[in-house]
Order: sequence, then C-alpha cells, then structure tokens
Amino acid sequence: MKFPDSLVCKRMDSPLGPILLAASARGLAGAWFTERQRHAPDPSAWTVAPGDPLLQQAAAQLADYFAGRRQHFDLALDLAHGTAFQQAVWQALAAIPFGQTTSYGELARRIHRPKAVRALGAAVGQNPVSIIVPCHRVLGADGSLTGYAGGLDRKTALLRTEGLL
Repeated sequence: MKFPDSLVCKRMDSPLGPILLAASARGLAGAWFTERQRHAPDPSAWTVAPGDPLLQQAAAQLADYFAGRRQHFDLALDLAHGTAFQQAVWQALAAIPFGQTTSYGELARRIHRPKAVRALGAAVGQNPVSIIVPCHRVLGADGSLTGYAGGLDRKTALLRTEGLL
C-alpha cells in the first residue's frame, strides 16, 4: 500500500510498544506499532508533527483506551489509500463493537462476499489503522487467535483489554 508523502506523523508510547500515527488533511490514515509490525509503511518522507491536533487527539484516545477509559474512538479516518475491497473490509471492521468478536467468514458475509474469506483475511492484515479499526476482534472460525500484523501477543493483550480473554 502506498501512502502519499504529504502525511504528517507522530510517535506515541503504549503499553504494547511505540505506535506511529499518521494523518492526512482528511483524517487519521495510520496507526502502526513501530516494532514487529507487518505491512508498516516507510514514513521517512512524512513530516513529523507532534503538535498536529488530530494526531494529539488520536494519541489521547489511544491512551484512554489502554487505560480502560475508552471503548469507542471518535476520530475522522482517511482509509482512501486502500482498494475499494480493502476499504469495504476496513469499514466492516470499524463496525465490530468493543467487547465483541467475529470470524473471518462472518465478516466476509457482512460485506456480501462470502467466498472471499482469504482475500478478506489479507485486507484485515493490511488494515492501516490498528486498534482504532479493530482488526484484533477477528478470530478464526473455531474462535482461535489467528494472525495479527502486530503479533499474536499484542492481539491477545488487546482482547484482554476488552475483557474477551
């Protein structure tokens, strides 16, 4: 996935490791763990902007989430850097409520693509806005913890934060 050079970014600390936040004029475009994160972009061309209001708001809401004070994120998102299929998957992920999980197969049915489970799994893995667009809430058909681009240990920790494990 290619992101424009015009993004602004900020790093924040979290209980699960440092997170890189990125935003465009349209909204939050990314939230990636900076260590052991698959599909993380190269931010070297982005402008470091720790005072950017949207990035500060995102960091504050993530801090509240980790502290158990937030169950829903209220941020403008810019998911336009993915394909139409990826965007549909990410919108479906965003609709999974705090404290609930779903399976890849169920998520595929929700976007009316029940045979696209494998492609859906790839799109889930490339979710650019980890935690805020809650790909960690997707489990295997048998309830097993399957892939997470930030590592299964982080997926486990996020599900524990939400009282699911």
